[in-house]
Amino acid sequence: MLQTIVHYSLHFLAPGLLALLFFKDQWKHAWIIMLATMIVDLDHLWATPIFDPDRCSIGFHFLHSYWAISIYVLLLFFKKSRIVAVGLLFHMITDYLDCWW
Repeated sequence: MLQTIVHYSLHFLAPGLLALLFFKDQWKHAWIIMLATMIVDLDHLWATPIFDPDRCSIGFHFLHSYWAISIYVLLLFFKKSRIVAVGLLFHMITDYLDCWW
């Protein structure tokens, strides 16, 4: 139960804090964009079962692969994609925490 609360708090509330810290002038816009990066979880639809609480998403799902994460890091270097990159990378960090849990 605690893991679920922490996981979803990090997915939904922490991006708001990141938006306030790094994108002050447009924090609401940044928060919405970071929430929209949750679409990366669509890759779970190709897994069997779709949801497995004991499965580590990182390295298993194709949008959570190390190749994909390296692309997300590259997106940090372009101003137009920086907010998306921060959202995607924080999403990966959150999912990686589940691997340790």
